[in-house]
Amino acid sequence: MKSLILIIEAITEMVGRLASWLVLAMVLLICYDVAMRYLFQQGSVALQELEWHLFALIFLLGSAYTLKYDEHVRVDILYQSRFLTDRHRALINIFGTLLLLFPFCILILITAWPFMENAFHYNEGSPDPGGLPYRYLLKGSLLVAFGLLVLQGFAGLLKNIIKLNTEAK
Repeated sequence: MKSLILIIEAITEMVGRLASWLVLAMVLLICYDVAMRYLFQQGSVALQELEWHLFALIFLLGSAYTLKYDEHVRVDILYQSRFLTDRHRALINIFGTLLLLFPFCILILITAWPFMENAFHYNEGSPDPGGLPYRYLLKGSLLVAFGLLVLQGFAGLLKNIIKLNTEAK
C-alpha cells in the first residue's frame, strides 16, 4: 500500500511542479502583453486567451498538489480543535474523501466527458478572430485534473487508513 501511495504522490508532485512553472510563464506573458498593449498599442486576442488558459491550467493541475499538502480550503472549526485526536482527524478525512471528494470528482468526470469529447470531435477552437485554435486541449485538461484529484484522494485515503490502523495498535 505504501508503494502505491509513493507512486501516486510522485505523479502529483511532478504535475504540481509543472503547474508552478506555468505561473512564471503566465506572469511573463502578462507583462509582455501589457507592455505591447500600452507601450506599442499592439494587442493580441491569442495572448489574452493564452493567459486565461494558463490560469485555468494552474488551478486545475495544482488542485491535486494542493490536496497532497493538505493546503486545500477546509472549515477548520472542528478539525483543528484540541479535543480531536489524530484518529478523529483521520476519520474525518476518510469520510470527507468518500462522501464529498470522490462523488464530486466522479460527477465532474462523468459530465465533462461528453463536453470534452464534443470539443475534440469538432476540433474546437476559439470563436474569436485571432484566438487560439486548440480549445479542446483545455477542455481535455478537466479530465486530467479531476483524474489526478481522484488519484491523490485515493492516496490520502490510504494514508488515513494506515494512520487508523497504527493508532489502533
